[in-house]
Amino acid sequence: MSSSYVDFETRKSIHINLTRETHAALRMTSFKHHLSMQEIFEEMARQIVEGQPYMLNLLESLANRKRTKAIEGFSDTDAESIFRAIEGENPLKAQED
Repeated sequence: MSSSYVDFETRKSIHINLTRETHAALRMTSFKHHLSMQEIFEEMARQIVEGQPYMLNLLESLANRKRTKAIEGFSDTDAESIFRAIEGENPLKAQED
């Protein structure tokens, strides 16, 4: 094969962290279906980029849960501290005085 040959199916590598329990359960499930975890993640990624409605709904649901969790993670004192910090950095406040 010539050196000018271009591999059109170049692979990219990703690294993810899963909890031990999730990893073990996924590994068992993939084994039962005679699939590798690589094959599972490749198919999930393909469905997402192809705009499969189920996968897009799953992403939207995940994004909503993440936003809700982030919002619930703030206590009242955290919110007050954030507002004080924003107020202290307000460039319009110097003009008002």
